[in-house]
Amino acid sequence: MCRNIRTLFNFDPPATELEIRDASLQFVRKLSGFNVPSKANEAAFERAVEEVAASARALIRSLVTSAEPRNREIEAAKAKARAAERFAHPVDGP
Repeated sequence: MCRNIRTLFNFDPPATELEIRDASLQFVRKLSGFNVPSKANEAAFERAVEEVAASARALIRSLVTSAEPRNREIEAAKAKARAAERFAHPVDGP
C-alpha cells in the first residue's frame, strides 16, 4: 500500500482537510498509476480525488472508539524511530 497514507482517525487535534486530501491524492495516484495525469485524464483524476476525500471524511466522522485520542507528536516520533531502525546501515567492523 502507499507508505505516504497515514492513519487519520482518532487524533487530537482531528485530521485536517489538507491531510484528508493528501491521503486521497496518494490513494488515487496509486490506483491510477499516474503521479500527474495527462490533460485527457485530469478531470477524471481530480473527480476521483474529491470522491475519495468525501468518502474518507464520512468514514472518519462516523467511526467511534473508546480509546484515548493519539498524540500526533508521539506517533510521529514512533514512526521516525521505526524508519531509523529500518533504514539503518550496518556499521562495518574494525
